[in-house]
Amino acid sequence: MEGRVNLNAPFTGRTTDTTEEYTEDVVYTRRTVYRRASGTQGMWQEFPASAAKGGIPTDRLPQYVRLMLGHRASVHRRSEAWEVSAHLNPKDIESVDRTVGRNLRSATAIDAEAWINDEGRIVRVHQKIHFASGPDIDATLTLTDFKSPMPVNAPTAS
Repeated sequence: MEGRVNLNAPFTGRTTDTTEEYTEDVVYTRRTVYRRASGTQGMWQEFPASAAKGGIPTDRLPQYVRLMLGHRASVHRRSEAWEVSAHLNPKDIESVDRTVGRNLRSATAIDAEAWINDEGRIVRVHQKIHFASGPDIDATLTLTDFKSPMPVNAPTAS
């Protein structure tokens, strides 16, 4: 994921999400998330914002780190940040964000890590999501270039 988002409520922003299979442009508004293949002028697909979350509770990162700390997290000082890591399950994450926890229900375990800089900002989150059948998923969210909030509107039709 690369782009710019407002992490303070409500979660809004514009990103380009890239996986091994596809790259898509995403616009997050208060109520709706819009997605379409990058570089196309095709129709935007619309999803309710409450149902369009992935596996990292992006708009609840401080609560997520507190959850890790409450699950016997290990905490280490790294050169530029503190690293917090814990072994979680989908039910644990559901206590922070119900939708994200439900999205992860097929997982057997989640190895979670978060890095917190000297200013107290969460600057990176990594998850290794384990499944009984199928390969693990590695997801990393890196946060940089902290600025003031930006306005976000629904994309215009092409």
